[in-house]
Amino acid sequence: MDHINKTTVTEFILLGFQNEKEVEILLSSAFLLMYVTSLIGNTMIIFLVCGDYRLHSPMYFFVSNLSFLEVAIMSTVVPKMLANTLSLTKAISFMGCLAQSFFYFLLGSTEFFLLAVMSFDRYVAICNPLTRKKTCVSLLLGSYGGAFLSILASAILSAPLPFCGPNVINHFFCDSAPVLKLVCADISLAELADFVSSAVLLLGSLLLTGLSYTYIIITIFRIPSVQGRQKAFSTCVSHITVVTLYYGSSIFIYVRPKKGNAMNVNKFATVLNTIVTPMLNPFTYSLRNEKVKDSLRDTFNKYVGMVTNLRSLRSQK
Repeated sequence: MDHINKTTVTEFILLGFQNEKEVEILLSSAFLLMYVTSLIGNTMIIFLVCGDYRLHSPMYFFVSNLSFLEVAIMSTVVPKMLANTLSLTKAISFMGCLAQSFFYFLLGSTEFFLLAVMSFDRYVAICNPLTRKKTCVSLLLGSYGGAFLSILASAILSAPLPFCGPNVINHFFCDSAPVLKLVCADISLAELADFVSSAVLLLGSLLLTGLSYTYIIITIFRIPSVQGRQKAFSTCVSHITVVTLYYGSSIFIYVRPKKGNAMNVNKFATVLNTIVTPMLNPFTYSLRNEKVKDSLRDTFNKYVGMVTNLRSLRSQK
């Protein structure tokens, strides 16, 4: 109760990128464009997968859920960041900051579990194609449950810590390291829990992903025809690209005992996996795929046909 009574901070100030106003507006315009592009692309993937029976397979089931997570993660961070660019105070409420941090890490952790599950799905598709819908749903729910458990200890240890001032966060959202720096108490245990949970989550899911791809590569080399090997490998290239981007930036940011000395570099690494990669995912995973292209083309033709029919009906009246 002592810690709770000492909490006098009611809001935090997010410094953002600390550039000239014109540069901040330019950066925010670029981030807004990427955010809108990501929203359109990922939402389109979700609707295509839900509406087209040709895309009702485990791979596209997981891709659509990855798209949902991309939209959710971006939406926890980007709108507030853009609003603060135009605000004089750049403030976020105390509870708003805690909620933003919680959902960012919950959804982000779920994404890493899902990436590991997707690598397992690629293994199953190539080595033993028997995955059923019930199994896919169980794996998805397991990703959310595993993510919640992975951040639980860190959240429990961080929640009661007192904030007595200052209240300025050197970031564009409520990331764990810059928030913990503002605590007026011993944070060694909370930092240790943060580091351990990040290391276990990132390195553990990366290990599972690596094991899946080890078996995939062994199986691919056993395929007798060159064309068969190329086709099998092409189904994994997109996932490997996304895994490399996510794990590379996230391990750099979070799996280091001391995180406060390179905060400006961390900001741009966070932009990479929070804004840039979600924007690229629809193009990396889906829009280069022939089935998705056919589905998109058919949907567009149906829309054009509906508009044409409505216009002809109106003209007849």
